[in-house]
Amino acid sequence: MPLAKALELAQEYDLDLVEVAATARPPVCKLMDYGKFKYESAMKAREARKNQAHTVIKEMKLRPKIDPHDYDTKKGHVVRFLKQGDKVKITIMFRGREQSRPELGFRLLQRLADDVQDLGFVESSPKQDGRNMIMVLGPHKKKTEAMAEARALADARKAERQGRTPGSDAAAADEDAALEAENAAAEAEADEADVEDAAEVEQPAEASQDA
Repeated sequence: MPLAKALELAQEYDLDLVEVAATARPPVCKLMDYGKFKYESAMKAREARKNQAHTVIKEMKLRPKIDPHDYDTKKGHVVRFLKQGDKVKITIMFRGREQSRPELGFRLLQRLADDVQDLGFVESSPKQDGRNMIMVLGPHKKKTEAMAEARALADARKAERQGRTPGSDAAAADEDAALEAENAAAEAEADEADVEDAAEVEQPAEASQDA
């Protein structure tokens, strides 16, 4: 079809004449609503990015002689990471004479692996790395499955709020805000604990330099 005729058709139907195969002989063009095409393409790309799963390795640091309360707190972080479909690197940090008793760290790692076996498995067995002992836990649930479940839960909550009265909607929003604040506080607590652990590990080295 001559170019002039194609342009005339595009103008008649209020569409755009778009070249889709420039290297073809003759070139191939298509009548379309180009603005709608760009919008739909952007939405498809956005949906694809939303469903894309990125492998994340979280890290949790413990000491061989950790007290029960701290252990339960850090185990809770590990459980949350595994539920989200993330891998978790567990690091046992030895100080001073603790380095001569690696079995303490090994037993602690085994205990943690047993406590979370319903959610994850030992992907990398405990191994000594300098003054640390490291183990990697992998989730039973794939990242994409965890993301899908999280979206389904969010949709269910949204649908539940839509069926409530205005007063109950405010209460539900407060509950969600409180849950988000709790998760943020847990993340901050984990980061703070890791910084404290690192500081305590470095302290003996400084003392030996002063001596």
